[in-house]
Amino acid sequence: MIYPKIPLAQTVVQLCKAKNIKHIIISPGSRNAPLTIGFTNDRFFTCYSIVDERCAAFFAIGIAQQLGEPTAVVCTSGSALLNYYPAVAEAFYSNIPLLVLSADRPKHLIGIGDGQTINQKHVFEKHILYSANLKLDLKDEKNIPPAQELPIMKNLENKLERFLGLQKDIQIYNEEELNVAINYAIHKKGPVHVNVPFDEPLYETETALSIAPKLVDIQRKLIQLDDYTIMECLDTWVSAQKKMILVGSNAPNAIEQKWLDELDKDDSVIVLTETTSNINHPNFFSSIDQIIAPLTEKEQKELQPDLLLTFGGLIVSKKIKALLRKFQAKAHWHIDEISANDTFFCLSNHLEISPNTFFEIFLPRITHYAKSNYKEHWTSVKKHRLEKHAQYLNELPFSDFKVFSALVKSLPANSILQAGNSSTIRYLQLFKLNKTIQVFCNRGTSGIDGSTSTAIGCAAINTKPTIFITGDLSFFYDSNALWNSHIPSNFKIIVINNGGGGIFRILPGHKNTDNFDEFFETKHELTAEHLCSMYGFDYLKALNENELSDHLKSFYKKSKQPRLLEIFTPRVFNDEVLLDYFNFIK
Repeated sequence: MIYPKIPLAQTVVQLCKAKNIKHIIISPGSRNAPLTIGFTNDRFFTCYSIVDERCAAFFAIGIAQQLGEPTAVVCTSGSALLNYYPAVAEAFYSNIPLLVLSADRPKHLIGIGDGQTINQKHVFEKHILYSANLKLDLKDEKNIPPAQELPIMKNLENKLERFLGLQKDIQIYNEEELNVAINYAIHKKGPVHVNVPFDEPLYETETALSIAPKLVDIQRKLIQLDDYTIMECLDTWVSAQKKMILVGSNAPNAIEQKWLDELDKDDSVIVLTETTSNINHPNFFSSIDQIIAPLTEKEQKELQPDLLLTFGGLIVSKKIKALLRKFQAKAHWHIDEISANDTFFCLSNHLEISPNTFFEIFLPRITHYAKSNYKEHWTSVKKHRLEKHAQYLNELPFSDFKVFSALVKSLPANSILQAGNSSTIRYLQLFKLNKTIQVFCNRGTSGIDGSTSTAIGCAAINTKPTIFITGDLSFFYDSNALWNSHIPSNFKIIVINNGGGGIFRILPGHKNTDNFDEFFETKHELTAEHLCSMYGFDYLKALNENELSDHLKSFYKKSKQPRLLEIFTPRVFNDEVLLDYFNFIK
């Protein structure tokens, strides 16, 4: 086997292997050549070459999101590293394990005007679980160019022994830092950064390892609830007549069905789920905005829970956040092994345990349910909303709303749905999805910058077909995502092109002015057709309801190339259709 000659590169590669990090996304460069040589010459790793670092990092998120284990990204020195930042922030707020490996210049070449050189240490300071800055060798630590002799060698007896001892200390330091960083990514579920300095020559290889790095793992400490906490929770639970459970994003099948069924038995409990929660139950409330958007202030007050219990990731619905901040629960528990956000400004208890474990401990100890009509009342509201929802669709012209209704019905069972941000994920919240469909969206920072890349990363490691639904601005913003030779033929993209950022027409502002069109909605006349031609996608377009219906009959079928369906909707009245909807379903 071929190995990079530089011991530090060998150390990084071998510890990644020992930690079972298999997927390595490499952006081409020279300074990272030792790492590239090490990873690509070992069949243990699956390596991907993606030129654009921003796309590469979001592609890695798509893989890590599916596997639940760290994926590594490797880049050269300089501004290349900064292009990882949007994905690092997304991984940080979405609890996605990501290992950033950045090559760097040696110390004596930093701060002297050398090319492709920036201050790389701690560059992600506020959005990283751990930063490891590795050491090259003894000379580099003393900031001495390779051609100069170490001063220590001039004035010490037993020079060689002393030198080897100090060099061994550097190797031990590097191994410790690498072990700590990767362990953080694995156990704390988030991004870590390892900065790796290399000096030239960079491309030399050898056929045997010169190092044997020590693997250090950690055993996760099992946190258990003490009896006092359980009894305190039971007292609060039993006395609360209105209990609301609000579920954010979750991996599919993360919560055992028996606990969901148990929660459904309690008339004082309503469970609000988001599209990204991947929880399906006929008696839960899956379209939150559909329920609460039409409410009067008096009705919002009636919905106010005594106890709010949350688990899962960040919440999409702005409406439920606004309501629960205005009408706060008396107590708010969040169940999560790692962290808890005080999203509603009333967090009273962070239960540092998995939801399944909590329910297993807690629910069997509930001996009686509180008398309440809380669930019954809101179930009747839900029934009314669904009836009005169906009526509204029958009267609707071709628009974004009508398109999403058709798309949700067309999605094939047992597929993966990746959703773009802004309008896309919010529209999807209004419709019931087939329970076999798994849903993902980059809701850590809710940005549009890498949705396409994430969806492609997801598709690259799945046998299930992956469908990505996105808006036009999000798609064009991340169009470099298609510059990728790892896109499977069963990957499908649906672009709803309404000629701009349609979500801004829904928000308060002065619409239909030149200033609004250019600087907020960013009106455009772009299409995806030429991109599809350049990147080898089958291209379809729909300009009306009949064309959309015809294309959806065959769009999801097997094809030799990935496919893109671009749906053109009217730009100027999509907002009116959506706002009228909430009035209609009252």
